[in-house]
Amino acid sequence: MRKLMFTPCLFLALLVGMLHFEATVATGFNYGDALDKSLMFFEAQRSGKLPSTQRVPWRADSGLKDGFSQGVDLVGGYYDAGDHVKFGLPMAYSVTMLAWGAIEFSKEITELNQMGHTLWAIRWGTDYFIKAHPQPNVLWGQVGDGASDHYCWERAEDMTTPRNAYKLDANNPGSDLAGETAAALAAASIAFKAYNSSYSNLLLVHAKQLFSFADKFRGLYDDSIPSARQFYTSSGYSDELLWAAAWLYQATNDEYYLKYVVDNAVYLGGTGWAVKEFSWDNKYAGVQILLSKVLLEGKGGAYTNTLKQYQAKADYFACACLQKNDGYNVYKTPGGLLYVREWNNLQYVSSTAFLLTVYSDYLSAANSKLTCPEGLIQPQELLNFAKSQADYILGNNPKWMSYLVGYGPKYPTHVHHRGASIAPIQVLHSVVECVQGFEAWYLRPEGNPNVIYGALVGGPNQNDDFSDDRSNYEETEPTLSGNGPLIGLFAKLQGVNGISDTYPPEAPPAPVTQSSNAPVQFLHSITSTWTIEKMTYYRHKVIIKNTSQKPITDLKLVIEKLSGPLWGLSPTNEKNIYELPQWQKVLNPAAECIFVYIQGGPQAKVSVLSYH
Repeated sequence: MRKLMFTPCLFLALLVGMLHFEATVATGFNYGDALDKSLMFFEAQRSGKLPSTQRVPWRADSGLKDGFSQGVDLVGGYYDAGDHVKFGLPMAYSVTMLAWGAIEFSKEITELNQMGHTLWAIRWGTDYFIKAHPQPNVLWGQVGDGASDHYCWERAEDMTTPRNAYKLDANNPGSDLAGETAAALAAASIAFKAYNSSYSNLLLVHAKQLFSFADKFRGLYDDSIPSARQFYTSSGYSDELLWAAAWLYQATNDEYYLKYVVDNAVYLGGTGWAVKEFSWDNKYAGVQILLSKVLLEGKGGAYTNTLKQYQAKADYFACACLQKNDGYNVYKTPGGLLYVREWNNLQYVSSTAFLLTVYSDYLSAANSKLTCPEGLIQPQELLNFAKSQADYILGNNPKWMSYLVGYGPKYPTHVHHRGASIAPIQVLHSVVECVQGFEAWYLRPEGNPNVIYGALVGGPNQNDDFSDDRSNYEETEPTLSGNGPLIGLFAKLQGVNGISDTYPPEAPPAPVTQSSNAPVQFLHSITSTWTIEKMTYYRHKVIIKNTSQKPITDLKLVIEKLSGPLWGLSPTNEKNIYELPQWQKVLNPAAECIFVYIQGGPQAKVSVLSYH
């Protein structure tokens, strides 16, 4: 047996590295840094024409003709994992999770200067969903084929595999996929409402249509798109119908959707299923906790009894995670990690930790407690447990390894990801062909040439063992659905007890058009952003356009929630009331008037008071 020889310098370096990492674990993690890197993973997964603000240098444009052969523009969206298929169900779920995080923890995300990046991550998905929904009862649910895609190991920029697109319609339904997409768009409409009201309204239109489509034409999406079955088999669509309705109620406050989840509570399993998993496939725990919020806020009204049944199932899920469910608990590894499934277990850990964090906030806000068979539990215990799972991911585990790529001193370097494992096109200009990629890059023993920052890999097995091997896709492949919940989770933990840091801000995506009952349109956009003493300011530009066939005079506007200076309008003697400048008293048909204002946080609310 050969003995290992350590030189004093090498031993000292290793010792210093270990002590540094253990000190980090002891004093707390920089969750803000983990959040920033997690958002970068979404940029690494982008398909389509990349923007100039792209932060992942080894990626370039790809999939620029997706859908064209079938007469539809499906350029954009996200690649699912280490491959180049755009699977609709996990993509939509991931966007829902991103949006939920932005809604619940907007204060924390904003304080980290990450709201711009977060909204862009959401919008890269929602813009694609809008394209994929060209008619009320049509939804394009997938681009690419998993079987043919997996035969090749090539960069997205070099793709030679078929890019067939697959759609759902009245004759080929998919209530699960349409329902999840409706949920994603409804949640995103809430996230965007304060920053881009017109885009928020557009998302809501699509969300309502997709919910109606999902509910009226029922069926499993993988019966209509069989090529998805091998990779993302759906266990049913009942949970997605409830999930979509619950999110639409949050977005609209329309009692119709609350009545739907109550009337269908038994038939669709909302108050019947007690689950120990929350994932891209199983939304019951999410539904139950989201509806518990309605009850805890005292808004149950005539539906209180049924909502209490939903909360009882929410409590079952939370208690099972905390190991306080009278033996019916989620399995935990010896190192303390929740273990749900063999393939990519950490995606279930991230979703569970996020959901418990949200539920902790709901309970705390209502001054309530979690009811478990083993007693009443304070909300803080839920947050503490969620933190333990996040800390395990970031390195507080038996391997002293971070499973978030690029975070900490030790993390996986043989990630099962085509783009990360092949030299970028900017360096290796020649095309890497289908089989050549396996021979030259997949099988090479060296680590990946590109660090895919923020990728949450599949993670260790039930015994906390982990093999950093590119062929070990169950443990080393990242997924959209694993990363989606991390944004809200890390934001909350950073706000509570993370190590401080600051990040350069990015302006939220520019708004489109806001309409009112008056014959004018408001086109909002953000033209600049900067940070002064940790406060981010935005320069808002608003175009007022006459959409009628007649001149408009004496136009008076109400501008609410304005906290900064404004130029281009004349103030009146009345509070918050403005009129057109002296030199433009008449707004002719199709004419425009522009004003700008500066403030931190959400956009001001602009509406018409009167006109002639």
